[in-house]
Amino acid sequence: MASSSAAPQQINVTDLDVPQLADVRRQLEEELTHLSNSYAQLRQAQAKFRACIDNVGQVKPENKDKTILVPLTNSLYVPGKLQDTDHVIVDVGTGYYVKKTRAQALKHYESKVEYIRTNLEALQETIQKKQENMNYLINVLQMKLQQQAGGKEPKAG
Repeated sequence: MASSSAAPQQINVTDLDVPQLADVRRQLEEELTHLSNSYAQLRQAQAKFRACIDNVGQVKPENKDKTILVPLTNSLYVPGKLQDTDHVIVDVGTGYYVKKTRAQALKHYESKVEYIRTNLEALQETIQKKQENMNYLINVLQMKLQQQAGGKEPKAG
């Protein structure tokens, strides 16, 4: 009995009236907007990790003692020299940094890119299903509105 009340109740949208359909449409639009925003944020994170892979690739023995620009913030860089080309400092999240070899750093960032890729694929499927639900709902809503318009005209005449 408890398991049936915990499961989401399915309702046939053709049984709903126009105001209820409009409410469901608004809810679906909000969900689609949220999912689309999440998708865009994941794409940005994936791009940042790919940039990190490129940056780690630039740390190589032939660049030792070369002058580089070291980022202090997103918009402030200072000149510096590359001393240790075997290790890099990796931001592992929430303000923690770990010293890793270049190979370990590449593996770390590549695993992040792959993890985000799988999440993006799952999110894309969810967005697609929600969009299909939205299209079906719009069709039902248009049909109901046409029925209402067709039903009211004879009464007026």
